[in-house]
Amino acid sequence: MKLTKFKKLNFQSYKPGKYEIPSLKKTKKIIKLSANESALGVSSKVKKILRNKISTSKYPDYTSKLLRKQISNKFKCNANKVICGSGSDEIIQMLCQLFLNKGDEVVVPEFSFLMYRIYASISGAKVVFSKENNFKISIDNVIKKVNKKTKIVFLANPNNPTGTYLDRNELNSLRKRLRKDILLVIDDAYYEYMRDKKYASGLKIFKNYKNVFILRTFSKIYGLAALRIGWGYGDKKIIDALNLIKPPFNVNEIAQICAIEALKDNKFINKSIKHNLYWSKKIKKTLERFNIYTNKISANFLLLNFNRCKLSANYTEKKLEKKGIILREMRTYGIDNHLRLTIGNTDENKLFLGAIEGIFKNV
Repeated sequence: MKLTKFKKLNFQSYKPGKYEIPSLKKTKKIIKLSANESALGVSSKVKKILRNKISTSKYPDYTSKLLRKQISNKFKCNANKVICGSGSDEIIQMLCQLFLNKGDEVVVPEFSFLMYRIYASISGAKVVFSKENNFKISIDNVIKKVNKKTKIVFLANPNNPTGTYLDRNELNSLRKRLRKDILLVIDDAYYEYMRDKKYASGLKIFKNYKNVFILRTFSKIYGLAALRIGWGYGDKKIIDALNLIKPPFNVNEIAQICAIEALKDNKFINKSIKHNLYWSKKIKKTLERFNIYTNKISANFLLLNFNRCKLSANYTEKKLEKKGIILREMRTYGIDNHLRLTIGNTDENKLFLGAIEGIFKNV
């Protein structure tokens, strides 16, 4: 009997960073600094919720009504223009399902979050990559790649994995230069960490634009990565259409309740921002002593450039893993001789710096 024919999928699947080191003894603690997760875990408000008994026998609110209301209150936006998903990944997937057909084209920066290209490819669209300048998104190069087949332009700002970003004026310029019927999707995943006064989040700039869609996540500064929850903001007609294709009960009850409490805890958010800034500066300064250079501090990670260093990224990665420390290799993104480091908690950062000092001691 022949197997039922399925789609031919011609792209590389998403490969997450390592979470274990098989060669290490199981008793040795692993320090995972590879996935851009929250350095300080979750807020005390969320911990309190998780300690309480939450009923799991009933389906959750399929509209995430209370969470959308809390988002609306915090960010001064319209709750009816918010959609919640099982991570912002799901919303990217739904956008591609809604807008893309075979023969359409999507423009993404050459170094960018891998799920943009993956979901666009699954939808049958052609993914076109725009060249970056020194790892920064080039507006000119994005525009050069646009043609009559282009339906969506995806970008993260700040960008993952490069840590570079477009300021307020540059984002406005991009939207003005794009054809009006192209959807510009801006991923604000790391916006809370930004300190540059010239920067503004996509939501702040384009709250009332029809053809701009904003992505947000609870996986980074809020520390809810394991619960898989994110949200999107866009024109009411787009949100209504997304709700037609959204899976029922896609965001579980625990995730919704925890996200509501996380949004309320400004003290924890500010503490996380200060922690990130302090340790990013300290780590950056130490790495530069060994000619390892990084992006400006813009997110909860640093992209480590080994091109002027006496040791390679690959060699350093292996040495760190022997000490139980995992960083994200960048070959998956097409970036040679680089590693991405997530800022960890105080103990993790101290151990990382100690390991680096040891590796480069006699170099």
